[in-house]
Amino acid sequence: MDPGVRVHIWKITETEEALAKGISLTPHCRERYEGMKSELHRRGFLSIRHLMALEGYADHDLHYDELGKPHLRDGSFISITHSYHFTGIIVSDNVPVGIDIEKQRDKILKIAHKFTPVSEYHEIQDPVLLKRKLTVVWCGKESLYKIDSTVGLSFLKNIDIRDFGLDQLRTTGLIHLNGDSFFFDIHFLEFEGFTCAYALHLRSDTSEDYLILNAINDL
Repeated sequence: MDPGVRVHIWKITETEEALAKGISLTPHCRERYEGMKSELHRRGFLSIRHLMALEGYADHDLHYDELGKPHLRDGSFISITHSYHFTGIIVSDNVPVGIDIEKQRDKILKIAHKFTPVSEYHEIQDPVLLKRKLTVVWCGKESLYKIDSTVGLSFLKNIDIRDFGLDQLRTTGLIHLNGDSFFFDIHFLEFEGFTCAYALHLRSDTSEDYLILNAINDL
């Protein structure tokens, strides 16, 4: 992985009071925090600020655009995710990045047709394996969407994830929309019934980089 990219994952076990210690929120984020009805959501919000601190950032270093996408004021790239009692961030010095954590749930078997061609998975007979693989696909697509949240972008029609084995822990992705194509390196991992995927926008939007990564994944 690019040495300028760092990933941090937090398992939320602390109380809200413990997580609030040492955290200073901007007025905007304080309003957001106090408006959260779920304690777990509030704890997740605070844990993300602790993850940011590991990278030397405080809440005032973060701002959100009109689409709700987070940005760092120093020009570095950041993406944030929260699922149940896990949170995560990815920070990059040089390239746009995205991250997503999702719980592996049976529900994904029913909604898969909305975000990926289900015919591609007809050979997987084990429903547990299928659930795991579809969750990786969803996380991968969500990570790409967090990098390029263009209006009108469809998970099903405009985002492709190259086929992969669950033991490979890596694949590639492609966004194609309005005649443009963008290529991504995707890494994934599984833990405690959850899946995390994070994506890096390749420095060059050329098929050459994409083909090189695909060749690596085939080794």
